[in-house]
Amino acid sequence: MSPPDSATASPELSVIFVNWNSTGYLRDCLASLLRHTRVRYEIIVVDNASSVQDVGILTEEFPGITLIRSAVNRGFAGANNLGFRHSRGEFLLFLNPDTELISPAIDQLLHAARSLPDGGIFGCRLLNTDGSVQTSCIQTFPTILNQALDTDFLRARWPRSPLWGTAPLLAPTLAPVRVEVVSGACMLVRRSVFLAAGQFSEDYFMYAEDLDLCRQVAAAGFPNYFLGQTELVHHGGKSSGSAPRAAIVNKWRSMVTYFARNYGNGHATRFRAVMAFVALTRLALLAPATLTPGKARAASTAAFRKWRTILVTLLSPSPNEQPRPRTSSGVRAEL
Repeated sequence: MSPPDSATASPELSVIFVNWNSTGYLRDCLASLLRHTRVRYEIIVVDNASSVQDVGILTEEFPGITLIRSAVNRGFAGANNLGFRHSRGEFLLFLNPDTELISPAIDQLLHAARSLPDGGIFGCRLLNTDGSVQTSCIQTFPTILNQALDTDFLRARWPRSPLWGTAPLLAPTLAPVRVEVVSGACMLVRRSVFLAAGQFSEDYFMYAEDLDLCRQVAAAGFPNYFLGQTELVHHGGKSSGSAPRAAIVNKWRSMVTYFARNYGNGHATRFRAVMAFVALTRLALLAPATLTPGKARAASTAAFRKWRTILVTLLSPSPNEQPRPRTSSGVRAEL
């Protein structure tokens, strides 16, 4: 099967995937995309120097796709920018390999984007494999306060709080709703808007690049939108390939980079200090539970190890402590 595009007709949409050892998930995603999508599109797959050399089978099963093999792992931002440079569509859809369409979600996203020419990034409702809603599909821009207070207890007690920005998940409407951040697992954006925002910042290797892009798009005057009635499955965590500890380290280093890029190094230092205090508090509360026999001990031990890793990461120098200056193109590496 191949996408409904030809060499002579420009596609309306370029669907860009970054693959790293996730060919199995990507195959299922491509099959679901072909089943449910009717707009004219092209598919671009950037293989990010996968250690498992099986991505080539995709061109046999889906002969219409464009496969780009990167000799090095450019990270999520760099690989998406590379895919963008090979794209032709008026609109871009950055889609994780571990997603799966269960309805014409892409057609619906594109229709909404065309009906709102002032729109920035468009996102949809993401479902876990079991059908439950991923609350991370929308959020507010990170602040020191909302990061320090981000606990399951507070989210459950006040789910509509503006601290989280997830209220639209609780009262979905047919109309697109303005939000600050949509998940990088599924982001549709007009090509001109993506260029105006400077593309993905390659100061990030993995995590927080979607937060930063949403911020730059909004700063350029294009509000971001959430389509609560449009759904797709995001199996979650299957496209990064990171071990749990590496994922935690990458995430928190990226958050420090986010605050440094957008608010300056002084603000990033304050973020480190506050979150280190939060981590120490969590560790003090969890320590007794790790010594208590019972079923809860394993969960408490896992949480203790996570917050210990967070604390060490926050207290260690970050590779991106001095973020590079913004550029109009956002491109820092070429083939």
